[in-house]
Amino acid sequence: MTMSDQVLPQGAGLWLVGIGLFFSAFMVGLTAIQARYTGVSPKDSEEFTSASRSVKPGLIASGIVSAWTWAATLLQSSAVAYRYGISGPWWYAAGATVQVLLFAQLAAKLKLNAPYAHTWLEIVAVRWGTAAPLIFMFFGLATNLIVSSMLVLGGSATVTGLTGMSTIAACFLIPLGVAIYVVVGGMRSTLLCDYTHTTVLFAIILTFVFTVYATSGYIGSISKMHFLLSEVTVVAPVAGNAGGSYLTLRSKNGLIFGVINLIGNFATVFQDQAYWQRAIASRPATTVKAYLIGGLAWFAIPFTMATTLGLAAVALSAVPASSSPAQEPTASGFVPLLPTLSDAQISAGLPASVAAAALLGKSGATALLILLFLAVTSATSAELIAVSSIWTYDIYVRYINPKATEQQILRMSHIGVAAFALVMGIAGVIFYYIGISMGWLYTFMGVILGSAVVPIALCITWRKASKVGCLAGAVVGFIVGLVAWLVTTAGLNNQVINVTTSGGNYEMLAGNLGSIAIGGIIATSISLIWPEDYDFNATRAINLPASHHRTPVVGEDEVYVEKKAPDTSISSVMNETSKLDNELDPVGLNKAFKFAAWSSVALTLIFMVLVPLPLFGASTVYSVAGFTVWVVVGIVWAFCSALAVVLYPLWESRAALALISRGIIKDVFAKGSGKYVPPEAATNTQMAA
Repeated sequence: MTMSDQVLPQGAGLWLVGIGLFFSAFMVGLTAIQARYTGVSPKDSEEFTSASRSVKPGLIASGIVSAWTWAATLLQSSAVAYRYGISGPWWYAAGATVQVLLFAQLAAKLKLNAPYAHTWLEIVAVRWGTAAPLIFMFFGLATNLIVSSMLVLGGSATVTGLTGMSTIAACFLIPLGVAIYVVVGGMRSTLLCDYTHTTVLFAIILTFVFTVYATSGYIGSISKMHFLLSEVTVVAPVAGNAGGSYLTLRSKNGLIFGVINLIGNFATVFQDQAYWQRAIASRPATTVKAYLIGGLAWFAIPFTMATTLGLAAVALSAVPASSSPAQEPTASGFVPLLPTLSDAQISAGLPASVAAAALLGKSGATALLILLFLAVTSATSAELIAVSSIWTYDIYVRYINPKATEQQILRMSHIGVAAFALVMGIAGVIFYYIGISMGWLYTFMGVILGSAVVPIALCITWRKASKVGCLAGAVVGFIVGLVAWLVTTAGLNNQVINVTTSGGNYEMLAGNLGSIAIGGIIATSISLIWPEDYDFNATRAINLPASHHRTPVVGEDEVYVEKKAPDTSISSVMNETSKLDNELDPVGLNKAFKFAAWSSVALTLIFMVLVPLPLFGASTVYSVAGFTVWVVVGIVWAFCSALAVVLYPLWESRAALALISRGIIKDVFAKGSGKYVPPEAATNTQMAA
């Protein structure tokens, strides 16, 4: 099989887009059912952008998993497994999990310091005035643009590779269907979509797992995979790995990738409104729980996917093709079932797609195409609603129309979704034509985004954070990161700077480290030398509803009481309004923050230090038994993750599901009788009668 062989016809690409439009219609239908039988309607701007801040932890966790599952999660994780062996899946998964775990601290502080904010930039604006949010808005929107470009680039490359469909067409058609249901349903529709996509995602990944390690005629067992990887090591050893083996964590380049991955993904979590959006939509008392569950559940996706299809792509290069005159990889005339991929093909994320096609033919290619489509569209929906919120509240309301009405705000939110869907397509086409791949963009993002990570975190969480220090850190770190990247590229490549030479591990490592380190050092140092003493009272008053009354807050530990008028959200249906009010108690939120702090730091040390570094130092090349444990742990983790983000949301929403079911049954037997009636309206009707 060669990459020129298109497993699926071109029509399959258009068929996939049709499925996307069908799925959009399905989500629109769910939104209508929800509005009719629960009273939750996206016609309210608060519901559209923040789902009335009442979403339970299981659905938020599912949304986090879905939003963090990019095309790169499925494709780039398999690509680093193809390059570095088993160390690649670990460093990819661990290096992109800890950010979500650590973000739980920021989510807790958000609920404590600005419970009614729509975006993180609103907090920056209230605390530090006009200049700061404009500077940080650059980093925020750059994050959204880079993430969106990676989604489109990875998705279009695989669609083109498997079907031959025009890359340009794929770049524009991918965001099209997503924009439809986001405009109609808003944030809650996005979360429901995330849940649906996550369910199918785990089903397909587990199908690939059992195909590779149980039923495939080419591999079919863990021991056979071990044997084939050992055979490939003899023919094509991995430079920098212990013994050149694919079966070791002693991988120099794998470790370098892990550092780049860690730094770059801090920027794409801490600065991406999509993750703040989920914290905003979450119930206050369960925000930390949602992020910890979501982070741990997400780990299984890239780790299991790459350990399956990434390693399978390597192993299949030791399996003889049907036309091969020789059966041993070391023999002359040996023709592999799957030829070695070029650097460009690996960077485009193609190891997973060629492995799926080689193992299962058209069905494998179709499954991967659906898997990729769901991942891309789900993450795309998160980016669309995120940018729409920034456009609406941080640009339109703040600078253009501060007295905007409810309908004007909602209209601007819709325009923001549609406009950014078009921008995504254009950005994907531009990067495609200048020769930038998903892999290059993935390792580069930390160079230009990393400098603002620490300043933003300090602004939201630390009363002593200095405005001057944080702004200087973000700007100077940005410049230092770019200079370090370019100087290292020139120094290591005879003064030649282009897309190819600038994409090496050492070049990207220098830029990533320079950006985040200098930004963090400057912001922290100046804040310690010239600290502020900010009490966050002003940020707690951001968007405070007129129906609320709150006693003044002197310090973070002082309890304040809030009175909230009844709404028509599902929380009202469940008589949980008082519970939501009590969850804004600062004492409880401070406890949640402390729990988030120690648990997320402990898990970070486990993922990044206690597990990988001793194994790296030991230079162990896994035997069959050791490799079996490695694979089985990944499979068990995937099953536990599926339980956490597929079944748990159903259980916690059982009352709402019962309410909808009762409404539908009533409508079946007496048309119109099942429509949701707010409790206060029902009471008034009874009194009038």
